[in-house]
Amino acid sequence: MSWTEEKVAKLKELWGKGNTASQIAEIIGGISRNAVIGKAHRLNLSAKIKTRTAASNQNFENSIVDKNNKSKKGRRSKFKSLIIEKDFEPENPKTLEELDENSCKWPIGHPDEKNFYFCGRSSLKDFSYCKLHLLYAYQPKGKKEDVTEKDEVPEFIEKKIKSA
Repeated sequence: MSWTEEKVAKLKELWGKGNTASQIAEIIGGISRNAVIGKAHRLNLSAKIKTRTAASNQNFENSIVDKNNKSKKGRRSKFKSLIIEKDFEPENPKTLEELDENSCKWPIGHPDEKNFYFCGRSSLKDFSYCKLHLLYAYQPKGKKEDVTEKDEVPEFIEKKIKSA
């Protein structure tokens, strides 16, 4: 099948109106859905976005972004408040059998030692550890190393080149 100028014009028109590739193939006749998709791609026609689905997808994506921002802010502020707070409840040593879902499960000592136990303070909601041990367990991410430009040659390599 060859694409005539009339078929290409019809494809552009129908594509612009938001018809599906299958519908366009049926209307033009004698071509497959994949042929329509391929030709549209080669003509660099914009990706199809229907207003009805675009609006709902956009709302969905915005709600996800909002939830992620809220959870990040919430978690960050929780940890900041923990750092400011200095009064922690006393340890309540517990064995493995004594632990429940509200107990801090931070191990103290080595499991092979006789005096090994778990912290046992009350754990925070949605965490396995108490306030103090959360500070140990969840450290902030370190700074990323500076990325050099692609064209920039590191100084130590420049010195090697000059000395060679």
